[in-house]
Amino acid sequence: MSDSLPLSSAPGSCKYGATVHDLNDGPGTPDIRSAARYLCWLTARQKRRVATGAVLSIVWMLMLTLQPYLLSRAVDDGLRAGRPRTLVGWTAAILVAGLLNAGISMLRHRTMTRLRMDATFRTVRVVIRQSVRLGAALPRLVTSGEVVTIGIGDVGQIARTLTFVGPGIGSLIAIGTVAVLLLSVSPLLAAVVLLGVPLMAVPVGPLLGRLRGAETRYRERQGRLAARFEDMVGGLRVLNGLGGKETYAERYRHDSQELRADGYRVGAVTSWLQSFGVGLPTLFLAAVTWPAARLAAAGDITVGQLIAVYGYVAVLVFPVQFLVESGQDISRGLVASARVVRFLALDPGTRPDGADAPGSPTVLRDPDSGVELLPGRLTVLACGRPQDAAAAVDRLGRFAATAVEWGTVRLDSLALSAVRDRILVADNEAALFAGPLREVLSGRHRPDDQALLAALEAAAALDVLRGLPDGLDSPIEADGRNLSGGQRQRLRLARALAADPEVLLAVEPTSAVDTHTEAAMAAGLRRARAGRTTLVTGVSPLLLDQADTVQYLVDGRVAATGRHRDLLRDHPGYRALVSRAEAEDTALPTPRRAEAEGTAVPAPHRAEETVR
Repeated sequence: MSDSLPLSSAPGSCKYGATVHDLNDGPGTPDIRSAARYLCWLTARQKRRVATGAVLSIVWMLMLTLQPYLLSRAVDDGLRAGRPRTLVGWTAAILVAGLLNAGISMLRHRTMTRLRMDATFRTVRVVIRQSVRLGAALPRLVTSGEVVTIGIGDVGQIARTLTFVGPGIGSLIAIGTVAVLLLSVSPLLAAVVLLGVPLMAVPVGPLLGRLRGAETRYRERQGRLAARFEDMVGGLRVLNGLGGKETYAERYRHDSQELRADGYRVGAVTSWLQSFGVGLPTLFLAAVTWPAARLAAAGDITVGQLIAVYGYVAVLVFPVQFLVESGQDISRGLVASARVVRFLALDPGTRPDGADAPGSPTVLRDPDSGVELLPGRLTVLACGRPQDAAAAVDRLGRFAATAVEWGTVRLDSLALSAVRDRILVADNEAALFAGPLREVLSGRHRPDDQALLAALEAAAALDVLRGLPDGLDSPIEADGRNLSGGQRQRLRLARALAADPEVLLAVEPTSAVDTHTEAAMAAGLRRARAGRTTLVTGVSPLLLDQADTVQYLVDGRVAATGRHRDLLRDHPGYRALVSRAEAEDTALPTPRRAEAEGTAVPAPHRAEETVR
């Protein structure tokens, strides 16, 4: 249809006039009680545009029905009556009506395009806002494939559904207008139209129900498969190491075949609907034209009236076909809206207020693991299974269900904002957003350039800064794609140090750098966090030697606590863990050392000299 707008063109179609300015006051609060209510909310948010689109669509449809009437008058009053001037006059009227309707059609299309673009931007805004609200709870509540599917397919389908509010209303009014016009010609023909249009909906209704069910299954499987694909790509190195790549690939192929089968089911129903959309209006045209031709042959109506009847019914082909396709779009839109509504209804389980946080630095304890962080000390968590250490950090940072005590209060009894303001978890795979290096490092605290340079120096990342063309103003691509793995990791640590939180929990901050750089990072971390509570996970001797306290985890529980050298002497399990880690670190080649190839300890220099 002429009003269909691909998703790929919706956000970027500046020629239609961007509607993002309509959202300057925010997208609003969506109605998520049901998929239908969400669509109604999108419609109600732009009432003036909906009304304009409906009026233009009604006028456009009515102007289409005017053409057959003008043509019938030209035949009866001009051609058959032998009046050239009258014929020319009616012909001119047909031309003017056609040009006028073309202009109205352009205005209608422009209005409906803006309507869909507003719905697209509004849905994107509420989805992004919900993603930010869910925060760290997002991966636990919904798969990444589900979010990707919403962004790629569902948003565009929801926008296309809103087309019905304009041309859809116009189509219904056009059908009623044609029935009234035919009533003046022949009550029989008017009855055929009024009975025929509802009858055409009889075979379409069940198909729409089947389409909705098939589309729902297809979308759900598509989301699961997208999540599996992302997991497979992200863990490809691990799968290769474990020999599980072929097993996982076979499972993915099996799921892909099932998705393809679901796609065929959707395609089968869609093909029938499209066939009905073309075939039923054609049969309807024949059903009305036949009795009209019989009436003309019997002399009950004139030739001009016969032409008018044919023109009226031919005009109806478009609104009938549009209504059939609109039913298909609405069915798909309800499926897409249901997915968006489910996502918007997710609850992160946070509370806006809670108990008072400790007024001064105090002990942070995790009863599940026995980890205890003393204020002002650098603690390193050593563990043979990195996932156990990461799980303890998630609890200490309140990124997982937790019974952690912060002084005399439970961490989960505090307002989440208070926890986030004072406790920072620095993941070694945290996202680096695109933008100037200054903004990438600053976060929401906006430290000055001197503080950023000090953080870069502590993270042994000044050589990264020197290698960029414009210093702190140099652009960083999304996820740091223009940097090496070791450089990205050092910038992540520098960002965490620049934030200067009361409690810093860093997960494997030196895992992707060579030993020389790691030594500089470990010393810089200790120096930058002097007097501040800091927890680092890792088993590198260079890191462990800088710790005030080392806590050794076995099966997720603290088995020993003390200084690094004391644990080496007194605890065989700890000694074996560190020796194994040291052997792996010195072995060549390893992924860690290969990824950091080419990095070097920066030469001593004044930090101020790197500012550009």
